[in-house]
Amino acid sequence: MLHADRLVISDVTSGSAITSDKDRTAIMENPGFGKYFTDHMVTVDWTQADGWHNAELKDYGPLLMDPATNVLHYGQAIFEGLKAYRHSDGTIQTFRPFENAQRFARSARRLAMAELPAELFVASLESLVGADQAWVPEGRERSLYLRPFMVSTEVGLGVRPANAYKYVLIASPAGAYFAGGIAPVSVWISDDYVRAAPGGTGEAKCAGNYAASLIAQAEAAAHGCDQVVWLDAIGREKIEEMGGMNLYFVYGQGDSARIMTPKLTGSLLPGITRDSLLTVASDMGIAATEDDITVADLRSGCESGEITEVFACGTAAVITPVGNVKSRTNGEFSVGAGTTGAVTLRLREALLDIQSGATPDRHNWMHTLVG
Repeated sequence: MLHADRLVISDVTSGSAITSDKDRTAIMENPGFGKYFTDHMVTVDWTQADGWHNAELKDYGPLLMDPATNVLHYGQAIFEGLKAYRHSDGTIQTFRPFENAQRFARSARRLAMAELPAELFVASLESLVGADQAWVPEGRERSLYLRPFMVSTEVGLGVRPANAYKYVLIASPAGAYFAGGIAPVSVWISDDYVRAAPGGTGEAKCAGNYAASLIAQAEAAAHGCDQVVWLDAIGREKIEEMGGMNLYFVYGQGDSARIMTPKLTGSLLPGITRDSLLTVASDMGIAATEDDITVADLRSGCESGEITEVFACGTAAVITPVGNVKSRTNGEFSVGAGTTGAVTLRLREALLDIQSGATPDRHNWMHTLVG
């Protein structure tokens, strides 16, 4: 049992739902991303009358819902994503989980949902990974992906914030997010759709944002691209994000290289990997700034050679280079030679070194889940 915010996470697992060593080994050889799930999950309930209660580590299984459950009609649903890494010293650790907990609370606040205490959020990670530690793979590019989420559970069709919520944590062994690994991706700049607008839910990690993005992602695929790039909702000129990831632009090369990421405006998701890279770059002597960049700036910068690399970053994919850009109004152009750049690789390796335990954690970002 684990205590957090005076709440106990009770172990109510049956012991009968454990995957065999043989089956788990077969799954771990090629887990993909988000295809297979561990044996257990954590659930916690919230009601106006009782607050947070009924915290349990239990067997992984379906959630039963009445057809009139609020989330199915009005979409009060948020989630997070983080990873557990197996270190060479035998510990299992995760990266900046309290930052995820704080963003989870901000997302809940924006959607008028109950806010889960950060201590309980992290305790749920410790409880689940402790029970399912055999599912944490070894290897620098492999991890156990943790997916905390929360939905409204009040039954009824009144259009208002629900009076009941359920927090759930599940986990999935993960290989590389993109099938091509570190190979550069091609992107489609969406002129027809926007991800978020000022005053909207862009800063929240809510399910509705991703549902609304799928049509643009399908459009990108129809044009032979791997991902969609979003522009600002007002002028449709400033670059904001790539899919569900933040973007970085590299100017120059070698010792004179610097990086820039679009500044947070209220419509961009404040990525934890994005924030971490600002610090990692500084540690490496690479100047890092936050600013605006338009599609015209990107094209002219790539054509002149001023912009030498572009990469996206996020928990799932870590860092992924961008090699080719397409759009309906700005045509097609390449970033640099269309290959993975040296600065992108250096930053990716530096971040993975911290997460995998290969280098000292100077900023106390790692949190031990299993000692």
